[in-house]
Amino acid sequence: MSRAEKSGRILAELVAGYGRTYAEEAGIRLKDTPQPLYRLLVLAVLLSARIRASVAVAAARALHESGLDTARRTAEADWQERVDALGRGGYRRYDERTATQLGDGAAVLAERWGGDLRRMRAEADGDVDALGRLLREVPGLGPAGADIFLREVQRVWPEVAPYLDGKALSGAERLGLPKDPGRLLDLAGDTEPAVLAAALVRAALDKEVTEDSLRRAA
Repeated sequence: MSRAEKSGRILAELVAGYGRTYAEEAGIRLKDTPQPLYRLLVLAVLLSARIRASVAVAAARALHESGLDTARRTAEADWQERVDALGRGGYRRYDERTATQLGDGAAVLAERWGGDLRRMRAEADGDVDALGRLLREVPGLGPAGADIFLREVQRVWPEVAPYLDGKALSGAERLGLPKDPGRLLDLAGDTEPAVLAAALVRAALDKEVTEDSLRRAA
């Protein structure tokens, strides 16, 4: 088996086992409409903290179930409502700070872009770097959070794709795969870039994902 064939097999096993976006895991049916885009933004804020991804996903679901699923509703909710919703999702270590950030971020989003991330997209005008800078203007969304959002939103915002950031490429390195985005995309074949990115990030974050994928590809 050639090196390219082996790499392709490893990547195929990774995607087969772990090719699920974080938006899907959080129950977000991602579309280019305000509510799911806002829910994705919140998920990116939650995932960017030093906390298990499963807890961040559960907290995103809890916020949605509490009706805090638009910028307007989140901004209008009082701080304790946001804290309580995060607590129901098990997001307790950073709940107070994050509740403040979500309120501030929702207010900025509502004031500057009318609560509609499509307006932010239009302002970036196809420039992914500019879009990243605009995202980082939202309180609670630093470079890591902006990368998370861009990795996931490329599914519905084609101009962002392919977006394989440093975290995704570190997953490729752990698997012994090329760290060149173009080569990874070639090896992945018809796999959507968003799905490929999510699978690689899971490998970067969890050595069991890496070990399982390598074992099944052997």
